[in-house]
Amino acid sequence: MLGATRDAGFVFDNEKWAHPVRVEPFSISKTCVTNGEFMAFVEDAGYSRRELWSLEGWQWRVAAGASQPVYWRKSDGFWQMRVYDEWQPISMHAAVMHVNAYEAHAYCRWAGRRLPSEPEWEYAASVEAHSLSHKRRYPWGDEPPDCGRANLYGSSDHAADVAAFPRGDSAWGCRQMIGNVWEWTADTFTPYPGFVADPYQDYSEPWFGDHTVLRGGCFATRAHLIHNTWRNFYTADRRDVFAGFRTCAAKRSVSAADHIG
Repeated sequence: MLGATRDAGFVFDNEKWAHPVRVEPFSISKTCVTNGEFMAFVEDAGYSRRELWSLEGWQWRVAAGASQPVYWRKSDGFWQMRVYDEWQPISMHAAVMHVNAYEAHAYCRWAGRRLPSEPEWEYAASVEAHSLSHKRRYPWGDEPPDCGRANLYGSSDHAADVAAFPRGDSAWGCRQMIGNVWEWTADTFTPYPGFVADPYQDYSEPWFGDHTVLRGGCFATRAHLIHNTWRNFYTADRRDVFAGFRTCAAKRSVSAADHIG
């Protein structure tokens, strides 16, 4: 059941309401892609290899002159990352951040992987491993977030090591599905069946069809705001967002558009 249930408390209009979708078996990574993993893609000429990029992605890359993540540079043979107003050595095991959807897709093609669909992401974050009819509000259960489970606002001011916060694992063992970095999915932001705009009508509806869905929150997200069904959305070219991604094994799955009923 993709989306929020009617007893979930406050949710935004684009989360309404839970509806059945078919999800084929899939394999998703335990953690997000790290800086070190993405660096291997950069150093293997990933930004200059046309075959790794979609048409739109390649057009963006050429226009932007992108050859590495936007806040990376190489100085005296060593990679650095700009953190606010300072250049620092790149933390190899932290989640890669400030990459857009085009860069995420190109990395996936290079690695022989793919981005998860929205239903796959929510399934891995919320469904009980032994009770498929019950969804958790958060990956670890229904208790609210705390600094031991998720890297959210107040925990730190940067992306953490992807091995951190084991107490926040989902039932399937996926880590940091809430907090740390927003995660790009493969799906376009579209309404759920029967969508009705909330009183703030410009929140979701104007952006359907040309934005990409992100899930999970980041270290700058307030804990009271985020939960497993929350849908963030940006255009695929945005690199200013605290966003990274996790990957799935390269096997076709049913997307959010393939609703049942």
